[in-house]
Amino acid sequence: MRFILKTRSLAAVLVALSSAAMAQETAAPPAVPSNAVERPYTINPGDQIEVYVWGEERLQRSIRVLPDGTFSFPLVGRVVAQGMLPEQIEQAISNGLATQYRGEPPQVTVSVQQPSGYVFSVIGRVRGPNQFTPGRYVNLIEAISMAGGPDEFANLDNVTIIRKNGNQLTTIPFRLGGAMKGNLSPAAASTIPQIQTGDTVIVP
Repeated sequence: MRFILKTRSLAAVLVALSSAAMAQETAAPPAVPSNAVERPYTINPGDQIEVYVWGEERLQRSIRVLPDGTFSFPLVGRVVAQGMLPEQIEQAISNGLATQYRGEPPQVTVSVQQPSGYVFSVIGRVRGPNQFTPGRYVNLIEAISMAGGPDEFANLDNVTIIRKNGNQLTTIPFRLGGAMKGNLSPAAASTIPQIQTGDTVIVP
């Protein structure tokens, strides 16, 4: 009889613990899925890149991409780099060298030494207004965070991005009030602007 009572008591405890765990999982707020997929870095004017041609040390170069987004390479000539992935530049140089070699051209490796071409500014009511070169792509929230975050008087519902398109300027308004307070749905997260090189973020 005592054994039966102990067994029933143990079962009751397990049921209670299971119910409590289920209640805790139900009460927990749903996690917001991250849509910030790491965007591959593409070359910008002003970036410092290194080009290495295997077996041809004389062709190894450290090159600064020109303001027009191009650079010159021996035996190849002008190479368009702006907006290209490093592997795309590797292919362009390899194709340019193909006419200089019998058989397969040597392997080409391109790496980014200094991604100084990706630069933006954050000004206004932030704790650390400045110009930033993060070396990776960031979105609007990350850009403001890099500037120390908004100060206590910031109006986050009237944030503006000033973007250069050639000789023209485009304004992109965005309401960040709810996002900076953690009230961010998956649908809203997908609309957060990505910062482009040359952008100026204004927090009024």
